[in-house]
Amino acid sequence: MSTPKAAAPKAKLVVTQKRSVIGQPERVRVTVAGLGLRGPGSTVKVANTPSFRGAVRKVLHLVNVEESDG
Repeated sequence: MSTPKAAAPKAKLVVTQKRSVIGQPERVRVTVAGLGLRGPGSTVKVANTPSFRGAVRKVLHLVNVEESDG
């Protein structure tokens, strides 16, 4: 009987806010805050899941995104 292999760790997304949310619709402001970003220059690591990718896609004009290993 073989033992199950550990799943490979999912890559993370490194999201950096490059522009302010001033003048943006409330929906965009809430999405940026939901990602954990606090202002231009702030960076967060989030899981590479469909829900986070969708949130990043909504605010792509305000952020830079890179993929990193765990």
